[in-house]
Amino acid sequence: MKILIADDEKLARLRLKSLINEITTEDVRIVAEAENGRVALQKWQETGADILLLDIRMPDMDGLSVAREVAKIEAPPAIIFTTAYDEHALQAFDANAIDYLLKPIRKERLLNALQKAQVFNRAKWDDLKQWLPENSVRSHLCIQLQAGLHLVPIKDVVFFQADQKYVIVKTPEKAYLLDESLKALEDEFAGLFIRIHRNTLVSLRHIEVLQRQLDGRLSIQCLGIDEKLIVSRRLAAKVRSCFKEFKANKTPLR
Repeated sequence: MKILIADDEKLARLRLKSLINEITTEDVRIVAEAENGRVALQKWQETGADILLLDIRMPDMDGLSVAREVAKIEAPPAIIFTTAYDEHALQAFDANAIDYLLKPIRKERLLNALQKAQVFNRAKWDDLKQWLPENSVRSHLCIQLQAGLHLVPIKDVVFFQADQKYVIVKTPEKAYLLDESLKALEDEFAGLFIRIHRNTLVSLRHIEVLQRQLDGRLSIQCLGIDEKLIVSRRLAAKVRSCFKEFKANKTPLR
């Protein structure tokens, strides 16, 4: 059984490693540690760890965000959350039989959690997220590629565009396919992206200029890409208003 430890505090990682080494056998080993969720996902992909010990609150990408992503995998690892606070979250984990360790972590409690660790799947995540308070928006998207998982920073996404059952994620360098709905992305990233067409969301921070076409329709030129995006007539006034407000309150991306 391979274990990955993710915690932004080095001392917390050292304590967990020490406890695990005290209570486990040769069949159980620590294969990696990470200081945030982004690194945890990358190292989990490299090591194939069977159990992830995830701190709930970490910078860059937290433990709940990691759980959300691994729950999509066909055979995800077991997950044990660690935390020093957030009573609401603890009630949620109790209600869904998902294990957690309250800091400072006791050896007996850790052993018990490792012994009963179970696979964390999409159904468990869907049940869990209904109990949790509103989460902050993701800082990264987790894209499934043939080579494995790839993390795309939200700040690099120029637009989302629905394409049959997938969504195209466009950055200045590449395009990716994401298995999520455009509506869910619109709800999560409200204020950062605006719908310009029934099938397209555009990053406000990437819009360089709004232009009127010869046929009277509004188009958008974005920083980093050559193609122009056409705004539907129904949404033109809202797009102008939101872009004007965003420009007045934000520093343009350069």
